[in-house]
Amino acid sequence: MKKILALLILSVFSLVLVACGEQTTEWNIVMLTDVGTITDKSFNQGTWEGVKAFAEDNDITHSYFRPNAATHASYLESIDMVVANGANVVVTPGFLFETAIYEAQSRYPDVYFILIDGEPHTPDYSTFRTDDNVVNILFQEEQSGFLAGYAAVADGFTNLGYMGGMEVPAVQKFGIGYVAGAYYAANALSKTITFDASRYEYLGDFDNKPEHTTKAASWYNAGVELIFVAAGGAGNAVMAAAEATSGKFVIGVDVDQAGESDTVISSAMKELAIAVRQELQALIDGNWNGGQTLRKSAANDSVGLPTAQASWRFRTFTQAQYETVLGKVKDGTITVPQTKAELTAFLAANGNPSAAALVNKTVTE
Repeated sequence: MKKILALLILSVFSLVLVACGEQTTEWNIVMLTDVGTITDKSFNQGTWEGVKAFAEDNDITHSYFRPNAATHASYLESIDMVVANGANVVVTPGFLFETAIYEAQSRYPDVYFILIDGEPHTPDYSTFRTDDNVVNILFQEEQSGFLAGYAAVADGFTNLGYMGGMEVPAVQKFGIGYVAGAYYAANALSKTITFDASRYEYLGDFDNKPEHTTKAASWYNAGVELIFVAAGGAGNAVMAAAEATSGKFVIGVDVDQAGESDTVISSAMKELAIAVRQELQALIDGNWNGGQTLRKSAANDSVGLPTAQASWRFRTFTQAQYETVLGKVKDGTITVPQTKAELTAFLAANGNPSAAALVNKTVTE
């Protein structure tokens, strides 16, 4: 009996030791903003809303920080600072973080990084490397842009414009897809459109500036009916111009921007909040996708146009028509171009092969 009692005591003591040895990770998530602010109603805000919702649902410490400048040095200094202050998960939305994450991933092997819209590489692009503590998320923005361009022309718009923010890959792909979608619809639906090369421009920033409103107003006054603006906070500047001129409209970007202005007829969306929540959930569940680049597309419902009743403001283009063309993008019947060369070939096969000047504006060299 004494032996049995001794074994029971030893078993209980062993369980206590095991329990004491268990460690629950105290997560601390910090998001660093890309160029722009946390209230840009676009890329930064969409990502932050995903981080915030996930953290609140799981009672996890979370915060954000805006680097002092859009430079490698400033981004790396910001990473150093937030890690020193206890961050063990760092979310960085934006292509401009690529070189900083390349360096930080080996400097902080115990910190998890989620890089959106980029892959870590050296400043000279000679070496790309994604360590096990990094997950990259890339979206096929060209598909979202294509759907926006197709819908615009199918809805009856005939004079189009495109304003991008900084000429980074995501912004380039939005524009390439938009041009492809517009001309594809014009060809398929036997419509004539005007999309002049002078109405395709990169603004150089993502800020809500008066000069962007002035530029957009000049385009509208010259006959442009609809501007797709892939430029973060600068979208609000274009919306202001549309609001001041009767019968002018805007296509928003990244998130559903219908709430920003009645002139937003649709938005070329990326499901940023969903994507970042999925990867944060994978991390805490022990299913971290470290060392990988995840590609989000129409096929996995990660890009497209908003279909909520309050956001669907097309005048004649129906949701049934949208689902038809979306299905063709999803199943690969329509392969949307991503580069200038691919756009040239696409237009030759499906649209207007003479739009050379416009094609050259999609990506400057």
